[in-house]
Amino acid sequence: MSTARIGPKHQMTIREEAFQRLGLQPGEFLEVQVRGDALYLVPQKLIPRGQAWFWSQDWQEREREAEVAIAEGELSDTFESAEDLVRHLRDSTPR
Repeated sequence: MSTARIGPKHQMTIREEAFQRLGLQPGEFLEVQVRGDALYLVPQKLIPRGQAWFWSQDWQEREREAEVAIAEGELSDTFESAEDLVRHLRDSTPR
């Protein structure tokens, strides 16, 4: 276990061992959680607001389903036109 001292500007240094073990990089963000009388620092990856939809739980589940389908060879043919694609999607969508 290592210790860290809080500096005059409320800053602290993360020891190299912990920094490397968690794969941290300078400039990354940590969420600060207070639980009881303990302080937890949890690494965070911030994403641009315009990309938040992609990282939603629902979208990520659909991404995993698509990856499985692709791995199992469930692919459509190529299409000569956008109209052919739309027709294929309409015909294959359950109603």
